[in-house]
Amino acid sequence: MELKNCRNCKRLFNYITGEPLCGGCKSALEEKFQVVKQFVKDNPGYNISQVAEECEVSQRQLKQWVREERLAFSDDSLVGLDCERCGKMIHSGRYCNECAGGLKDAFNSMYRTERQTVKKTSAAGKMRFLE
Repeated sequence: MELKNCRNCKRLFNYITGEPLCGGCKSALEEKFQVVKQFVKDNPGYNISQVAEECEVSQRQLKQWVREERLAFSDDSLVGLDCERCGKMIHSGRYCNECAGGLKDAFNSMYRTERQTVKKTSAAGKMRFLE
């Protein structure tokens, strides 16, 4: 286990994985997320700065929740983030549908190529011993 200072309250805690927040700050952040989620659901026309001001949350935290796909704005909303690959406006996640599909295809083709190469070498190879 690793001891770290909480990013928010600066208290020491046992850090395992994830965000460097203590248990109390994590639960407070989750409560704040539920408030924001309900607010966005009730007020779909608000932009990020208005939601941040009304719910007393930083815009950075709101953008992080949108990138994590925990929070999403409606498709008809004028609010969005930029796709990290092409810059097109998206409403949740990191990539637009086209870029996500392209990345998926690229990863799948790399995996298939590597897998076939391994099969070829392992089928033709023989076990050898050093004396």
